[in-house]
Amino acid sequence: MKITTYDDFNKIDASEKDRVANFIFTHLEKYGDPLSAVKKAIDYAAKDRPSLGGYVFLMKEDNKIVSAIVMNKTGMDEYIPENILVYIATHKDYRGNGIGQKLLQYAIDNSEGDIALHCDFDNPAKFLYQKLGFTNPYLEMRLKKQK
Repeated sequence: MKITTYDDFNKIDASEKDRVANFIFTHLEKYGDPLSAVKKAIDYAAKDRPSLGGYVFLMKEDNKIVSAIVMNKTGMDEYIPENILVYIATHKDYRGNGIGQKLLQYAIDNSEGDIALHCDFDNPAKFLYQKLGFTNPYLEMRLKKQK
């Protein structure tokens, strides 16, 4: 399997953005967001500014996406991590084979700065994150304003 990185140096094109967005939307299942949100995160990762933007990491087998990560740069450090792992998804037929772990380790090794992520309490991927060294030192609280 081959890993491809899209970042400031290797830009993702529009058709690949759509393909990645549809893959993530499909394979995150109940832990996902609307397709429009996934596309926004990929568009942000493709920004052309050094302190912003991010990364899209893909693992492919014969050009078929089997796992994908979208990581956005926060443009900050010291008080929050430099990156937020927005999405990680593995094709349902490839789960349980270490593919997500391999791609996530690659993303950790090939991104600059610390990484934060949000994970639902009942998401089985939580154990993978913990295995790779992620901790939950804080309780996240959100205020959703009515529109």
